[in-house]
Amino acid sequence: MIRQLVNKLFGRSTSGIPTTEAVFAPYADKKPFVSHDLLTPRSLRMLEDSIGYHISNPAYFEQALVHRSYLQVAEKEAVVSNERLEFLGDSILNMLIGEFLFHRYVDIQEGELTKLRSRLVNRKALTICARAIRLEEVILLNSSAEQSLVQGNDSLLADAFEAIIAAIYLDSDYRLGAVKEFLARTLLTPETCEKILFIDENFKSILLEYMQAQGLGAPRYVVVKEEGPDHERIFTVQVFVGPDVKGEGRGRSKKEAEQQAAAEAIEKLNVEIPAT
Repeated sequence: MIRQLVNKLFGRSTSGIPTTEAVFAPYADKKPFVSHDLLTPRSLRMLEDSIGYHISNPAYFEQALVHRSYLQVAEKEAVVSNERLEFLGDSILNMLIGEFLFHRYVDIQEGELTKLRSRLVNRKALTICARAIRLEEVILLNSSAEQSLVQGNDSLLADAFEAIIAAIYLDSDYRLGAVKEFLARTLLTPETCEKILFIDENFKSILLEYMQAQGLGAPRYVVVKEEGPDHERIFTVQVFVGPDVKGEGRGRSKKEAEQQAAAEAIEKLNVEIPAT
């Protein structure tokens, strides 16, 4: 059984050593990507414009945008979710970000490089990029997943972003250069990196310190809305600076919502975030 698995993995008979080309080349009889016309021409044009890439085979990108929930409502049984593309895209992304950090930070050791990479490729960071290219407008979901997205479950957007990376790689005939260009336009811009690297800041602590330094007392956080079932509760919180609402946040916990509200207040008050 193990030998059969290995033979299938390397595409060879029980005898003979495969060449490098044979090991890494796609199988000739691989399952092709087939378009089911799930994306309208307008959606494809919008996707091209937002990702800055000319699409040759729409089938790659169609599958990249099919969340597994959509399979429950798809009219065609042959429709496939984006999970396999997500796997490939995640691998490519980690390698390229690792390469980027390796060359940019020549004096930083492995442990710190690993921390930086984890902050640049985590779900929150990828969600920022996914929303920047408006993936929420073209991703294919069922109604339940759509509602989950509206209520703040952004993980499916991060997964779709990774799948788009794989789609570009495949569509460009396995050119990493095309993926690097995409990442340079999305994830690796100064504005996006700054936003991502500050994403884990304790905004509540920063806001409190600012207000105390200004003699304004402490901010007050108020839960103004709770929605969704108990296991998927979404909280909306407002933060008051004195009598005024200065920020509002939504999250799957009160703490997350408060952090978002504090971050919005910091932006409105032009509070300088200390360097880490």
